[in-house]
Parts: sequence; structure tokens; C-alpha cells
Amino acid sequence: MGVTGRSRGGGRGAPLCRWGVGSCDPDHMADSEWYYCLKHHRAEQGKRCWFADRMGPYPDQATAERALEIVQARNKREDARDHAWGEDD
Repeated sequence: MGVTGRSRGGGRGAPLCRWGVGSCDPDHMADSEWYYCLKHHRAEQGKRCWFADRMGPYPDQATAERALEIVQARNKREDARDHAWGEDD
């Protein structure tokens, strides 16, 4: 199925996200968890987009909106740990 196909069962014609998996329709809520969608650059509730395009889950919308900041801080912390570990050699 293409990116603009109809969702299965619903027949509403909601646009499908990448690979025809999930719906980009804001009314489609797969679950109550929040994700940051790398394709749409926004927090979204439920697993609406392709798994490779989303980060999470996060407990709420505010945390999902900070996903890129959270990842940047984690990477910085782990890079420092890697550097310190490498100095022990």
C-alpha cells in the first residue's frame, strides 16, 4: 500500500505514514504513550508513524517534545564516560 492509501478497516481515507503503517490522522490514537516523530518533527500520541521515525515512548507530551534535548544530553554524558574510560588504558 502506498503512502496515500486508505487505512484498513476505517475507510476514512486518512493518510498513512511511511510504508503504509499507522495513520497520520490526529484522531487516530493507538495508545496513550507519547513519541517524538522524526518525520513530522513533533510529539505525537500513540504509534502512528513507522517505528524508525519515532523516538519513545515518553510518559507525556511535554517530555516527548523534549526528546531531542534528552538524547543530546544522554549522548554528551555517555561520550564523557567513554572518554574517561579510554583514559584508563
